[in-house]
Amino acid sequence: MAIQFKIIDHVALITLDAQPSNNALNVSDLMHLRKTLVACQDDEQVRVIVLTGAGERAFCCGASPKESLLPACGFVAGSMKSRETEAEEGGYTRLFDLSDLEIWKPVIAAVNGACLGGGLELALQCDLRIASVSATFGLPEVRDASIPAAGGVQYLLRAVPAAHAMKIALTGEPISAQEALHIGLIIDLLPQDRLLSAALNLAERIAANGPLAVQSIKRLAVQTAHLTPRDFVTQAHLLWGLLRDSKDHAEGRMAIAEKRLPKYTGA
Repeated sequence: MAIQFKIIDHVALITLDAQPSNNALNVSDLMHLRKTLVACQDDEQVRVIVLTGAGERAFCCGASPKESLLPACGFVAGSMKSRETEAEEGGYTRLFDLSDLEIWKPVIAAVNGACLGGGLELALQCDLRIASVSATFGLPEVRDASIPAAGGVQYLLRAVPAAHAMKIALTGEPISAQEALHIGLIIDLLPQDRLLSAALNLAERIAANGPLAVQSIKRLAVQTAHLTPRDFVTQAHLLWGLLRDSKDHAEGRMAIAEKRLPKYTGA
């Protein structure tokens, strides 16, 4: 199986494992990844998700070359169908778009090598990205007279300054992990042998906080960034009010008063 999955305490570790193809994913792999992410969202034990690639050569290099062939049906007909049906008929690109899954638990990308094309689009949809010193990042589609199909250009423009994003998208040339750190695409740069432990440590620190509060912060970040201050403050206040009456909020305040670590349950 190209999608490996395990839970460590409150952290789900998902590993893309198709090493012969530099962890490029086929339709079955992408559908399995999507189902795994949904299962993590619905599992109360899971509070944070870490996504990484197997081996040292690649995080993910997009779609398997076999999936890049033209599908049997036309584009318009396929786009009118569900993602799953379109994928079964050979149209795989929408499977890289995870926005329809509504994953509100934080996702950390631990990038351990080449992160290209659809692989970078996956990483850009993660909330935090750290990388090994050997990692590279790029959107090479323009070199094949195409464009990133799952929002790669737009996600990149949101992640880094526009000039850097446009240079990456227009040249199709990969950048090093050092440059990715410099422009803010990743938040930390680590030796290969420390990458996963650092990602899990970061995940554990997030998982120690109130689970519903963590998901609420991500929801606000995703759903209200385009709103005016008047509107996004209204949404923040509504979620604050919901959390105020939660058992976890009461536990957090009690833990402070008793000078101990809180024991959150997600209620």
